[in-house]
Parts: sequence; structure tokens; C-alpha cells
Amino acid sequence: MNLKDGVKTAENKVSAEARRLSDMVKDTSKSLVDRLECFEDIISLEVGDTGLSRAKTLEREFDLRQLYIKYEGDNPTGTQKDRIAFAQLYDALRREFTIVSLATCGNYGVAMALAADLAGMACKIYIPETYHTDRIVEMESLNAEIIRIPGSYEDVVMESSKLATENGWYDANPGGANTPLQISAYALIAQEIFEDLGDAPKYCAVPVSNGTLFAGIYRGFVNLYKRGKTSRIPKMIAASSSHKNPIVESFLQGLDYCKDLDPAAIKETKYNEPLINWHSFDGEEALYALKESEGEAFNISDKKLKEMTSLLYKKEGFRILPASTAGLIGLLELDEKMNFEPDRFVAVLTAKN
Repeated sequence: MNLKDGVKTAENKVSAEARRLSDMVKDTSKSLVDRLECFEDIISLEVGDTGLSRAKTLEREFDLRQLYIKYEGDNPTGTQKDRIAFAQLYDALRREFTIVSLATCGNYGVAMALAADLAGMACKIYIPETYHTDRIVEMESLNAEIIRIPGSYEDVVMESSKLATENGWYDANPGGANTPLQISAYALIAQEIFEDLGDAPKYCAVPVSNGTLFAGIYRGFVNLYKRGKTSRIPKMIAASSSHKNPIVESFLQGLDYCKDLDPAAIKETKYNEPLINWHSFDGEEALYALKESEGEAFNISDKKLKEMTSLLYKKEGFRILPASTAGLIGLLELDEKMNFEPDRFVAVLTAKN
């Protein structure tokens, strides 16, 4: 296969101030505390605080009031992956690692390459040998080392984790010990939504792949509710490529665990690649969030992903990666079924096109 993830090569620019801070992070004559403080300042300057905007044209199109778009394309490399990449790199820097490694099919690799470049840390990125993405150019321009390994994405994650352990590198792969840190990083999305709306929305819709983003946003809303900041926890909507995601399939089958899919049944396309897995590394956490929030899950076709991308650009001016629209489509399909009472609804769009 010769597949691409669809995300266009970007300049990955950061501010001049971030570059000045980067020089201080790289200066090993400074104390670790000072270097960590500088890297934390880079995170504060560049990552998160993405836009939340009301999609009034879509509201009129679908007869749904107060629909908000949380646009993660505002992050430096154009996706939500910057949030976990910079959090992982901060952790690696704090623990005085010199090399960070991970497996990727594109977006996470670019995010980690940028974070490592700003910290002056070596970055090894493992990519399935059958997979091709324009974003490799970006990774290499950010001084990352690209290593090709045979097998599926899931196979490459496991092999790269093994190599990290054997060589004493920082393993930045999803799942395992990294799950709490990544969930905490994504929980900030809920905090930002709350700060803009003043409360939690009725529904929050998110595209799902490994499940980390979905679980993190839910956890963020739970924390806000327990602290008395919000009046409710939103019902969570998970959406992914039709019959190609274990979280969605397990929920729709009424399972109390996240069941792996048959790898042979997974067919990748240029539209669905960011969504599909035969194994979701944080699937249990995401499935728990779906059930506890009394949420819903949806299978979305490539045709609908493509059509929604065109509609978003035409109606709202957003250039969105097709896979990123899955949650929004699921939310609109649920409204068509239930005819929502007036309230507030948020759809997270995870990547620019």
C-alpha cells in the first residue's frame, strides 16, 4: 500500500520568543530546574488554548442551536498531538533522558520531532515500512531519525517500545505507563472549553482512534465537575471509520471490554487512516468514558468524512482533515435521531488539512 495521512506539510513555525527559550533549554550549563522552566514557558506560549468558535452557518444548515467547534489545528504542527508530544518531552527532559523514541504514522511523529528539536534532544521515529506520508519531510527537517520497520502500526509500536527499553531511551508510545500523562495533557481541552463556555456542554463529540484523546477530554470534564466548576458532565460522542475501530465496535456490541478487531479486516484509505486500528492502546479508558457519560458511538463512512470536509470549508472556512470530522458527523446524526432540545454542543476537530 502507498497511503498518506492527508495532512499537508506545514512550516511548523513557533515564535521568536520560543526559539530564544529553546536556546536556554539546550544550554546544559544551566540547571535542570531552569531548563525545565524554559521548556514549560515554550508549552505555555505555543501549545493548547486553541480556538472555540460557534458554527452559526452549520446551525442553520442542520437546525441545531449553539454548535461550537473546538479547532485543534491551531497547534504548532496542526493537530492535537502537540499536546501529548510536548508533555512527554517535558517528562523526558525532567528525567534526564537524551533520546526519545516512538512509532507513528505521521502526526504524532511531527509533533514529537518539533518538541525534541526545541529541547535539543535526539528523536528516533519508527514508521511502518509500507506507510508513506509527506510529513516525513517535516520530521527530518526537525532533525529526527526515521527508521522503517515491517508490520502494522500496532506491530511497530510494540517493537519500538521494546527497543526503547533495551537501549535506555524514553519511550513516548501510547498506552502503558504513558497513559496517565497523555490523558492529563488532553484533559486540558475540557478545561479550555469550560473557560470559554462557562459550563460543560450537553454533548461533546470527538473522533476516536487509540482512545487517549477521548478518555482525556472526558477525564477533564469529570475533574471540573468534581471540583464544582461545572453543573454537569457532558455526554460523550465517539465516532470513527465504519467497523474499523475497536472502541466504537465494542460499545455498539454492548461489550464491557475493548475487543481487538481482525487485522485482516482493516482496510486503510486516504480518508480513514488516522481513525482505524485493530487494537486501541487506550481503548479500555475510552470505552469506560463512553459508558459512564451515557454517550453514543458512530461508524462513519469515507463518503461522509469527505463531504463534511467540503461543507466545513464552504460554510465555516475551516480546512479540516476528513478523519477529524467524524465526531461532528456523529453529533449531527444523533441530533437527527433525537431532535435535541436547545443547549450547547461541542465537536472537537483534531487536525487541519
